[in-house]
Amino acid sequence: MTASTFTAEVPRSIPTTTGADPGAVAYDAISAARARGADVVIVDTAGRLHTQDNLMEELAKVQRVIAKQIPEAPHETLISIDATTGQNGLRQAKVFSEAVELDGVVLTKLDGTAKGGIALAIASDLGIPVKLIGVGETLEDLRPFDPAEYAEALLAD
Repeated sequence: MTASTFTAEVPRSIPTTTGADPGAVAYDAISAARARGADVVIVDTAGRLHTQDNLMEELAKVQRVIAKQIPEAPHETLISIDATTGQNGLRQAKVFSEAVELDGVVLTKLDGTAKGGIALAIASDLGIPVKLIGVGETLEDLRPFDPAEYAEALLAD
């Protein structure tokens, strides 16, 4: 089965401005996807600051809301870590993984001088593997993580 392309159009009754309930937005997105027969829904909780407990609680709530609608969901939960982040990236991954179970890391901004060495600490200390890397600004720039290629680039001049 192939996944159909779907862009969720959240009903206007749920505002998507600052202050909108993320759980309600996720609920509406899942409901709309089901009604349209979509196979995949991507819920992006952009802007979650690991230093704010209430945002981590909202993240856990979003996961619970999704699981109530689709008991076996979410099928994969990823955290996006900026390759330039440094040690703060380890802290982010640790706090996020305490709020929700993480399946992997998307390591972004590898198109510049950053090498993303924090990915090694996240994998080693937390057991969370890197699944994808971002080497640009477009969807085509998101690639599966290749450990051998990454190690070679990390050790290169």
